[in-house]
Amino acid sequence: MAAMDVDTNADPGSDADARPASAVGPMVGVSGLVGLILWVLVARTFDYSGPNASLCAMLACAGPMILWSIAVDKVHRRASTGIDWSVPPRPWRETRETSIVKIVGLWATWAGIAFLYCLGRWYWEDPYLFSMRLLGWAAGPLVLLSVPYILWIDRRLKAPRDGSWHFGQLVIGRTSLVDRTAVHDHLRSWAVKGFFLAFMIAIVPGNWFRVITPSGAEIGTNILTLTRWLVSCMFMVDTVFATVGYALTLKPLDSHIRSANPYAAGWMAALICYPPFIMMGEGRPLNYHPGTMGDDGWVYWLDGYPALIALWALLLVLLTAVYAWATVAFGIRFSNLTHRGILTGGPYRLTKHPAYVSKNAFWWLATLPFFATTHNLNDAIRNTMLLALVSGVYYWRARTEERHLMADPAYRAYADWMDRHGPMTRLLRRLSGRPAGPPAAVPAE
Repeated sequence: MAAMDVDTNADPGSDADARPASAVGPMVGVSGLVGLILWVLVARTFDYSGPNASLCAMLACAGPMILWSIAVDKVHRRASTGIDWSVPPRPWRETRETSIVKIVGLWATWAGIAFLYCLGRWYWEDPYLFSMRLLGWAAGPLVLLSVPYILWIDRRLKAPRDGSWHFGQLVIGRTSLVDRTAVHDHLRSWAVKGFFLAFMIAIVPGNWFRVITPSGAEIGTNILTLTRWLVSCMFMVDTVFATVGYALTLKPLDSHIRSANPYAAGWMAALICYPPFIMMGEGRPLNYHPGTMGDDGWVYWLDGYPALIALWALLLVLLTAVYAWATVAFGIRFSNLTHRGILTGGPYRLTKHPAYVSKNAFWWLATLPFFATTHNLNDAIRNTMLLALVSGVYYWRARTEERHLMADPAYRAYADWMDRHGPMTRLLRRLSGRPAGPPAAVPAE
């Protein structure tokens, strides 16, 4: 990608200082959301609340997004896919050896992930059992389909010798041909996918059940039941879209992993927010819930103030809506710890980290940790400080993610634009007294 020259003296509102283009079109997520909503209506009508229905929800979400991405946005034609459609595919005999080595590398990677699943005892307990059954069922078809897929795509890739190829060479003992950097990035990318895909698949059925099961009368019992159901809807949308994103890391969809975060601090900041390493759960060091009634603390403390309860409920629903919107905006590209294209639209016009901002604001408003039902000042202080540390962890995650993405000129251009136009970024800049920089060079194909 080349850089376009821009007028560094451009007015912040001029076309020369326009927001950089997003890697994901706005209608990709919308199409997936429409498909998901339609399936929710069908499922609620016929009480399809089981785990298999939640898998159908993922298909209903993924299908429209794939169709829109290819038919309308034509993502398969982008240079970033690494696929050259302008010339006839190479004869398969020219790429056969490369493809075989890549298949060896891919199968060895999958075998390693399966071995790690076997080592982790938490994968063989609920809710992970559903993930293990599904992945076990899918293993055979994936192994078989990987052969024609790699044989097909290698004939069209400009540079077919990727991380899978280098890892395959390492597996068969041709170490002199191995690029260790490519191997490390390959293993990091699959570590992300293996760890988070199993987790996301495990939690989708529970969120689906909470949306489909309650009757209309139960949902509308009072403002609390309505709020809980709407929040559950937002979390269901988030988990379905995220799971689809982890599953569809494919070059023809331009949704492949460009790079995985190479910094240990980034991995540590992310992993302590997820089981089995989570630090915020029951009995863990950052558990801020004792004496707060969890996410229902606001109901306890605002009881008797109906207008305030209604306002609080609206704020909590809006925050979870922003959180879900931040995931929907990714379309088929959601993933932690990876670079799969730079998003600049949707909630990412407001802040570079809308999910983290909305999630932490929700926790503060829902829990109200500075009050303690135990009426113990120490508990109130402890919970407030611990939740502040949790928010600090998410700030740490944001900084490590930016450090990773700053290697891409497209993200640097977006970060510079946000520095001048993002509401939260501008507020922080003004508070610090730091002046805005000029528009950066905008990368273009």
